[in-house]
Amino acid sequence: MTLTRIDGASRPTAGALRLVEAGTATPTTVDIAAYTQRMTAHCPYLAASLQHGFTTWTVYRVDGEAEAVEAELFHAGAQAAERLRPLIRRPHGTLLCENIVLLGDAQGARHRDLMTWPYWALRHLYGPIGIMFGKFYAGEEELTRSGERSPAAPVSFLPVRAAIRGRDPRFLRSTPELAAALAAGEDDGRDVYQHLSYDWQEIRRWSKRHLPRAKPSASSRTTSAAPARPAS
Repeated sequence: MTLTRIDGASRPTAGALRLVEAGTATPTTVDIAAYTQRMTAHCPYLAASLQHGFTTWTVYRVDGEAEAVEAELFHAGAQAAERLRPLIRRPHGTLLCENIVLLGDAQGARHRDLMTWPYWALRHLYGPIGIMFGKFYAGEEELTRSGERSPAAPVSFLPVRAAIRGRDPRFLRSTPELAAALAAGEDDGRDVYQHLSYDWQEIRRWSKRHLPRAKPSASSRTTSAAPARPAS
């Protein structure tokens, strides 16, 4: 498989996120052990992933302006996805999950504002090759498909994992084309950036083409209107 190389991409925003702790199953800079154990009741694969040490956490702290943080959060997500691609085919590959944690604040922007566009772009770039992105905001409960409330996350983070094709398309009802692509797609080694540069502004403009028709009225407090919020 030929993988995209993004590490050497020119990034004028480099440094807007400071790496605090690199991919570890037992982070010391954030307290997530109790939360992940409680979440096993809502995710059928999480217990096995935790047991094997396949759920990891990479922790970043904001150290820049909101727009630059968006760009660096996207880059961190893309790096995680590219690391995951060759591993999915290995034994227990579907249990792998890297969680990108966001700490600290950017002036005039909530974590929701900072994470929404990177999440949206990453989901549409990598969903068709079988990689699923999610988003959780610190202190906010999520509503499950059955209507139950899941535990509030202690930190904001983007999970990056192998898609479960028989299950995950149900979470993408607001984006039926992406749901169909994820259900049928396989990672054929394609360069997902074949028709794009690594420039965050170009990628964000591209991602706007995938907004659902019913656009929200609320505006992001960073630089543009936020995309519709599909289920995590």
